[in-house]
Amino acid sequence: MTPHQFAQKWKASQLKERSAFPLRPTPKPGHEAELKKRTLTNLYNARPAWLANAHRELDQAVAAAYGWEDYTPEMPDEEILRRLLALNRERGAIHSPVGVKQ
Repeated sequence: MTPHQFAQKWKASQLKERSAFPLRPTPKPGHEAELKKRTLTNLYNARPAWLANAHRELDQAVAAAYGWEDYTPEMPDEEILRRLLALNRERGAIHSPVGVKQ
């Protein structure tokens, strides 16, 4: 196999492995600059209402899964982190070998 054939085979295998990923959008001529502005950073900086609502719903669902009936979106991060730490310590104690300190 020549180096060129090897390179072609390698490129083909890379394309095959990536085929599970969706194709990247190709901008229409004249719209390249607009497409480059579509980034996650710009999306989160703009924080459209639909995105804020999706995060609020997700936060509510996670809180419900933890059994936090008193959760509100105004709950301070410190309180959320305190509860998560307590939960992790509790679960860690259940799975720790006897005699091992947490």
